[in-house]
Amino acid sequence: DMPNPTLFTEMDTLQQDGDELEWKESARWVKFEEKVEDGGERWSKPHVSTLSLHSLFELRTCLQTGTVVLDLEGYSLPQIVDEIIERQIDEGMLSPDLREKISFVLLRKHRHQTKKPIHRSLADMGKASGGGNTLHILNIDMINCSHALCCFTGHAHSRSMNDIADTLSTDQLRNKFMKKIPRDAEASNVLVGEVDFLDKPFVAFVRLAQATTLGGLTEVPVPTRFLFILLGPTGKAKSYNQIGRAIATLMVDDLFSDVAYKARDREDLIAGIDEFLDEVIVLPPGEWDPKIRIEPPKKVPTADKRQMIIQLCGNSSGGHSGSQHSVCVFVRFCGGLFLDIKRKLPWFPSDFYEGFHIQSISAVLFIYLGCITNAITFGGLLGDATDNYQGVMESFLGTALSGTVFCMFSGQPLIILSSTGPILIFEKLLFEFSKNNGIDYMELRLWIGIHSCIQCFLLVATDASYIIKYMTRFTEEGFSSLISFIFISDAIKKMVSHTQYYPINTDFKPDYVTAYKCECLPCLSPSPYSSTSKTLNITDLDWSQLSKKECVKYGGSLVGNTCKYVPDLALMSFILFFGTYSMTVSLKKFKFSRYFPTKLRKLISDFSIFMAIMTFVGLDRLIGLKTPKLIVPTEFKPTRPDRGWIVLPFGKNPWWVYLASFVPALLVTILIFMDQQISAVIVNRKENKLRKGCGYHLDLFWVGVLMAVCSFLGLPWYVAATVISIAHIDSLKMESESSAPGEQPQFLGVREQRLTGILVFVLTGVSIFLAPILQFIPMPVLYGVFLYMGVASLSGIQFWERIKLYMMPSKYQPDFPFLRHVPLRRVHLFTLVQIICLTVLWVLKSTVLAILFPVMILGLLVVRKMLDMVFSQHDLAWIDDILPGKDKKDKKKKGDKDDTKKKDKKKGRADDSKDKVRNVKIYCHQLADLEQKKPC
Repeated sequence: DMPNPTLFTEMDTLQQDGDELEWKESARWVKFEEKVEDGGERWSKPHVSTLSLHSLFELRTCLQTGTVVLDLEGYSLPQIVDEIIERQIDEGMLSPDLREKISFVLLRKHRHQTKKPIHRSLADMGKASGGGNTLHILNIDMINCSHALCCFTGHAHSRSMNDIADTLSTDQLRNKFMKKIPRDAEASNVLVGEVDFLDKPFVAFVRLAQATTLGGLTEVPVPTRFLFILLGPTGKAKSYNQIGRAIATLMVDDLFSDVAYKARDREDLIAGIDEFLDEVIVLPPGEWDPKIRIEPPKKVPTADKRQMIIQLCGNSSGGHSGSQHSVCVFVRFCGGLFLDIKRKLPWFPSDFYEGFHIQSISAVLFIYLGCITNAITFGGLLGDATDNYQGVMESFLGTALSGTVFCMFSGQPLIILSSTGPILIFEKLLFEFSKNNGIDYMELRLWIGIHSCIQCFLLVATDASYIIKYMTRFTEEGFSSLISFIFISDAIKKMVSHTQYYPINTDFKPDYVTAYKCECLPCLSPSPYSSTSKTLNITDLDWSQLSKKECVKYGGSLVGNTCKYVPDLALMSFILFFGTYSMTVSLKKFKFSRYFPTKLRKLISDFSIFMAIMTFVGLDRLIGLKTPKLIVPTEFKPTRPDRGWIVLPFGKNPWWVYLASFVPALLVTILIFMDQQISAVIVNRKENKLRKGCGYHLDLFWVGVLMAVCSFLGLPWYVAATVISIAHIDSLKMESESSAPGEQPQFLGVREQRLTGILVFVLTGVSIFLAPILQFIPMPVLYGVFLYMGVASLSGIQFWERIKLYMMPSKYQPDFPFLRHVPLRRVHLFTLVQIICLTVLWVLKSTVLAILFPVMILGLLVVRKMLDMVFSQHDLAWIDDILPGKDKKDKKKKGDKDDTKKKDKKKGRADDSKDKVRNVKIYCHQLADLEQKKPC
């Protein structure tokens, strides 16, 4: 079924302006309620509509007793009004002599709460002071007012109709509020008021067969589909107003509006109200202030989720699947690889043209600076570890080549390739082994790369990526947290190391020369102009202890290599470091600010990192201190002069080395496989709402190809970089542009394309030609970007939120879904196990045993498997994910129990019913608390 259009609901109340009656707009709804403030000059903030339960019951009664006209063929308001009145007269609900009076009232002009020019607003001030803004009673004296007699004539009728059926005004067409309403929206108009000629309410609910623009009936040029009219006797204006708010709130409710569109008769509408009442939560009076306007929530459940909860909670089937990665096992050769290619091929053209967006520019600049910083840092360390067989130039070229090829042809182009710490340690150990045993390092490394490439192909052919089904949140969060902490610690370590090269002057005195090898020496002859030289014997002075002022005063001179002030470069570096980080965080949150229009705030947020970098680069240039700058190679040649760009496979090592290299290659393959697949799992999380699917097999295939290519060229090996990939995802997140007033922008997903990654790595390759520009960027600024990447990647990790619970008293803990269903002590125990595992990984990473890092990642899967013996499946379903094998085992056990209970049918049915109800409750709670996420 096609989704129903969004409904814009406007409520007008009958008021008297001098001697004239008019319908004045008092409130409006798109998603939340906005009402005209008592001053009448502005709209209120959007807020959640709070309705009295009594008004909902009165509305139900109104629909039961009033006129309900569905699919009316109406093209103008007079025709619709005449049809309603005629039906009420035919049904005996309205006296025929009231026809003209009702028609006269309903066809009065509508005044909307739109912005007016200043001169009109000033002119209205005196007018408004004389007339009230409250609801007035219509008094019609048929005897004394001759004008009232002609009000019911055809002339007056046509005159009022001309007011209603006027073409859309310029104010309507220029109304900026239209930007908040979808283009295909339709209107629902609510008219309420009190008159003195009725002794019982006049109620009508109308649904037009086709949405029709009824002149100036609505504030914005939106065609009207529904019309609700309530006119009643005097004295109940407040009650009528509450009933009008009730029907207006119902019309913008997703489920009730669906009922209103599809209702066949009056009973369907009553059933829709009853369903709405079933979900209404009543707050007892006296325990809250009804005058407080409830702020719109940041996230509300969709109508689909509410409908699913209603259906599932009323059904007897339910359950929760812990599997979150769609990776299948195929019997045929390379089945998973062929499936990945088949899945990604239709998206290939869109992977390029969808990248043409201004948001992509900010993502490219951000990731590019992170990549070149990482390439320079890793290249320098690799050059020290391998005696410059691989250095900064090789790191730049390898990053550009591997990244470009991977982003062009991989299954998940949002992944950013980079070198990792365990690879660096492996390279260092391999070089030392080769040097000590007289083996050529580059040739041995080439054969290790070839064997590793073949092993990756075998893993792809046998669909070994199936193992990621066992990587639950326990493994993902442990690995992601470790990499994030490494980024944070490395950024801080590099900054602390600056204090060794640029020591802080802690004993600085403003009056003394704070320079090295600079002292005051007496002149050979005293200055004839010095008055002190006549009264003071200069030979008695300790010239080395004189200050700069005293040295000049006594006629001395400053002598030394440099006699200028030495600035605290370390202090300036820390200012640049923390300044870049703080400004980036502040500007990133600026899109939630109350200042400036939405588009400008979003633009500032997208370019926050670039703006922070440019600001502090400018500050560094303005002050002019010689802070450490980014050093980029300027010549395209290998770092070591005695090696070329191609590594030959034969001629320098014994033949057995070619075979024996299979063993270290196995360790490298495990490292590559685990790093690549866990990073891919984190990128392909359901939370990211990726719509183009994943490609674990295809990713691993290209990583294997690039292993061999980089080995032949003597370039570093590359694998998925977790933190930079997460930063790439965050920089490409999309949010809804047009939203209802008060509604928070909704996360729509990630801008999935290949263009940003390709541009990042192409720019990395041509960076050697950008050296004159890049040399102005201080390294502390880039370390600030590293710190931001590490901290930002921790956001949204449940493990980090559970760690903070240790320091919070229970009454201040956030209302996390898992805290509602799992005892706090069990949550703390699960978190403690993760902390211990993370600590072990950190210790291993910091020692020579870091080469065993991939094996320890596999160990996390074993630890998670053992947790099934400590925690119940119910607890694990909330704080982690249920392992795939558990579902089948539980079903098998359940089948065995059903077989043993056949003798006692009643008991068996009762137990089975309890199991089903428990499963349904768990699933319903999860749907209510957690956002529904699309599988990979």
